[in-house]
Amino acid sequence: MNTFNTVEKMRSMRMHAMADIYNQAITQNMYSDMEQDEFTALLIDNEWEDRQHRKIERLIARARFQIHASASDINYQSSRKLDKTTIQRLFSLIFMKNCENIIITGPTGVGKSYIAQAIGNQSCQMLQTTYYFIASRLFDEARLAKLEGTYLKKIKKLTQANLLIIDDFGLTPIEQSDRQVLLEIIEERHQKRSTIIGSQIPVSRWHDLIGEGTIADAILDRLVYSSHRIELQGESLRSTQKLSK
Repeated sequence: MNTFNTVEKMRSMRMHAMADIYNQAITQNMYSDMEQDEFTALLIDNEWEDRQHRKIERLIARARFQIHASASDINYQSSRKLDKTTIQRLFSLIFMKNCENIIITGPTGVGKSYIAQAIGNQSCQMLQTTYYFIASRLFDEARLAKLEGTYLKKIKKLTQANLLIIDDFGLTPIEQSDRQVLLEIIEERHQKRSTIIGSQIPVSRWHDLIGEGTIADAILDRLVYSSHRIELQGESLRSTQKLSK
């Protein structure tokens, strides 16, 4: 039997983990104490785990997070008014199963983006399609897509993602075209997919921020009233980290 040829065939079929185990068994006489069915299970289990890992890596890369954020590294210091039980419940991703939203507000530097991206990372770990956007970049890409004739494809991608994160909402003026994009995205995702919005602006000011009363009403009606609210407080974590150095 040409074992080298067998290994190469496995690799050509992208069974890389399986090929590595099989190659070790042949060249290093490993796993010789296993029964045939045990060894077959080992091959399949390693290949399955490797493919899951690579899929998670692809999902994280496509999400375009700005930082690597993890639930285990969230700071629960009392001044932030961050309820640990609530956050842990959100990390279970039940809100996604229920097609609910999350709104995270608070001053600059208190960790809104970190929490949003940590939840996004958890979503990817659970093999859910996730996208992260700074709001201004989202609107810029939508305008560019209109010019390039790929707008419908872009919107479909955003509306069908299991989790969409829009960060720094309201930091730049919202133009008429931006309102239409936001309305279309939120309307299509309503009761179908979950969205996370991060903003320094309190929700009470979003109506005026969005402008165009009818559109603002439609967006907020679909977004706010089906949302979990996290209102962070305290001073900037960036400043406290700088002072501690």
